[in-house]
Amino acid sequence: MINSFTAIDFETATANRASVCQVGIVRVVNRKITERFSILIQPPHNAYLPINTSIHGISAKDTKNSPMFSRVWKDIQHLIVDQHVVAHNGFSVDFHCIDQSLHLYKIDRPNYTKHCTYKIFGKKLPVLCEEYGIKLKHHDALSDAEACAELFLISLGGR
Repeated sequence: MINSFTAIDFETATANRASVCQVGIVRVVNRKITERFSILIQPPHNAYLPINTSIHGISAKDTKNSPMFSRVWKDIQHLIVDQHVVAHNGFSVDFHCIDQSLHLYKIDRPNYTKHCTYKIFGKKLPVLCEEYGIKLKHHDALSDAEACAELFLISLGGR
């Protein structure tokens, strides 16, 4: 039985998964949320595509003084390394964000167990949040991670 896990969500500045511009993390221990963390991250060259900014509202001016992923990794790695990590659509997006960002900064990829709430439920995040009465500000990384944590708890047998 999984009692502790990390729910994670990334927003990206471009279609490149290593262009992370925000991460939201929710830590669940003994089936209770114990930590929430969100930070803006400066993507490589602080480059954005307008389509990405139109989705999440983050732009180059928002991240011009933000740390790069390599710096943020030092603060979040303990929440990922050797942990159960949950993301919605994780196998298409979020787990690639971790792996490709680590590769970009020449950081060894850690071991962690991947879980995807999209694979579990088979529906988009906003649809599931509506169905289960979960508050969501979609494409805000922390809000998406919180919703993902709630959904994973539901999948484990209640929240």
